[in-house]
Amino acid sequence: MNKYDCIIRKETKDDYRETENLAREAFWNLSQPGCNEHYLMHIMREHKDFIPELDYVIELDGKIAASIMYCKATLTDEQGNAKPVATMGPLCVLPEYQRKGLGKALLEYTFRIVEELGYDTVINFGNPDNYVARGYKSCKKYNVCFEGDVFPAALLVKVLKEDALDGRKWFYHPSDVDRPCDDEKALEEYDKLFPPKEKGWQPSQEEFYIHSHSAITW
Repeated sequence: MNKYDCIIRKETKDDYRETENLAREAFWNLSQPGCNEHYLMHIMREHKDFIPELDYVIELDGKIAASIMYCKATLTDEQGNAKPVATMGPLCVLPEYQRKGLGKALLEYTFRIVEELGYDTVINFGNPDNYVARGYKSCKKYNVCFEGDVFPAALLVKVLKEDALDGRKWFYHPSDVDRPCDDEKALEEYDKLFPPKEKGWQPSQEEFYIHSHSAITW
């Protein structure tokens, strides 16, 4: 990071198309043929659960090289008590700048703001290989699960305070912000606003399928 002249700053409206194209470049064919992260960013900004105070980019070499966004979510215990948490994502880095610490820089920078906003827990659904080095742990270790006592291998928890979660069972209720991404026609129409790209298969898609469909049972 030190060798780059980079700036971490809030995203502005003028950045929207560039950051969406960044997400498209970063995620294209990664977890599925094509991707929907650029469309997710587009709809997220107008959603009630979006946290604009945590919408940041890294500007590097005169362009946006990385981006991060968050939205609100909830944990509830077995008695129905609710706890607000922040859900991180998407986090994206242009392919030519990956593995250079930009994602780490955005996470560490925004974690401080997350805590200032009153959240002590961050949750996201992703490849554990990409996040455990940043302090994320398996949801099972914090007794956080989906309804039905399902502990997905890809459900990751980052606590910002040691006593944030006290061991009781917590059910994770994510935002419905990504629901419009299920509309394939709307996604295809929005994707036409960007340069043409060819959809295809690559091994990372099977890796994502395994992580996202696996659960920890013991």
